Amino acid sequence: MLRVEKGYSAKRLMAKFPRRNWSLAAVKRLLRKTDATGSANRKTGSGRRRTARTDGNVNVVEELALSQENAPGTHRTVRQIARETGITKSSVNRIIHRDLKLKCFKKEKAQDLTEANKNNNKKQKKLKKSCSESTLKHSVPFIWFTDEKLFHVASPVNCQNDRLYATARTWKKQLSADRLLQKRSTFSKSVMVSVGVSLLGCTNLIFMDPGVKINGSYYRDTLLRQQLLPGICSVSGDFFTFQQDSAPAHRARETVALLSAEIPDFISH
Repeated sequence: MLRVEKGYSAKRLMAKFPRRNWSLAAVKRLLRKTDATGSANRKTGSGRRRTARTDGNVNVVEELALSQENAPGTHRTVRQIARETGITKSSVNRIIHRDLKLKCFKKEKAQDLTEANKNNNKKQKKLKKSCSESTLKHSVPFIWFTDEKLFHVASPVNCQNDRLYATARTWKKQLSADRLLQKRSTFSKSVMVSVGVSLLGCTNLIFMDPGVKINGSYYRDTLLRQQLLPGICSVSGDFFTFQQDSAPAHRARETVALLSAEIPDFISH
């Protein structure tokens, strides 16, 4: 508007807008285009011709970027498409987003269920189906689950976030090795903890002695009889349902026989 109505020159426009990071050559080139065409818009078909985003390349990228029908996971990544077709990664990205207008979704991590997992789920559904909703509603608070966990005393350190800063013009070889190395012991100290939990509450944390191996006899005689079962009875009373995972010490025959005989209700593995 300033050029058309007031006849501003390139230098006068730059003086009018000193904060703009314009170059004199660019302003002159724009004014010449405005004087010749009456507009600063680019003409249709102007500019460098497309050499990568052609119709043929778009079709090829579409076939590789999308998984085949009834075959999930058969698509190629941007890097693989660029390697196979010879198209640059930036051009592949432009084709995917601008020409094909594909939407990218991030995958979530999930556990791959084995046949044993599926059978376990079937057992749980069958168990739930065998109980009425009212029975489940009143019995769920009395279901106790117990397990053991090994905790390492030495916390893990991410070297990406643990940096050493020195003054400028300091060479790495001038620093002592103790300042540059992230040392850890060969065998870090650890502690084994066991606990039982339910909707009614939880037992006290049970700390095992260092170096103790959790085998069937230790689990039955020390953990169950002396710690876990008395702790559960103190919270839940005489009625409760006990369950555990399929660890070797948990599914041992003597352990299953003990639980089946001495507690009110037991869900086996």
